[in-house]
Amino acid sequence: MPSSSAGGKSTRMGTNKALLKIQDTPNVERIVNVLRPDFPHPVLVTNDPDHYHFLGIKTVKDYFPGKGPLAGIHAGLIASPYEVNVSAACDMPFVSAELARVLIEKSHHYDAVIPVIGGKQQPLFAVYKKTLIDVIEEKIKNDKLRMKDLLNEVNVLYVTEQELKVDDNFERIFFNMNQPHEYEEALQLAQDKHSGKGELTPCNFLK
Repeated sequence: MPSSSAGGKSTRMGTNKALLKIQDTPNVERIVNVLRPDFPHPVLVTNDPDHYHFLGIKTVKDYFPGKGPLAGIHAGLIASPYEVNVSAACDMPFVSAELARVLIEKSHHYDAVIPVIGGKQQPLFAVYKKTLIDVIEEKIKNDKLRMKDLLNEVNVLYVTEQELKVDDNFERIFFNMNQPHEYEEALQLAQDKHSGKGELTPCNFLK
């Protein structure tokens, strides 16, 4: 099951990233559509739930507002009825359901599974288990809000592109939009894919 976070202040973008449209579809809806066939009970973590009624999915608020991605993951894990969960950020237009399935398949003996793409950890499209709820809450209460504050303390499997063996364009899957020029780039990437110029056909899904 995925839990989706639409949190964040979008300060650099200047508008709500989750609702920016790509090919006439709000980005958060695009992510839900991609992941939902494989993850039929998505949870959206947002402190503005009224903006997302159109999605027709469960929404929950942060228990610790303003505490960043850790707080979103915490709220999503509490709301989820599942032990193993896929978390996807709302500003990643090209997430892959195939990759999400692979990450879950690798999670059996681990608290979390984190992709490492081009040498960079990608904790915002990753797998987390409900067993982490208490650890995350302790980190938040102690104001240790960096993702690595959590990951350094729990049993994590880090997987590289070579180990994932997914036939996808990883650079595109983990592309995120934080600034206006990146939104423009996302629009172009989506257009290239639609016209057949792109290398990735993202599977249908969600965080």
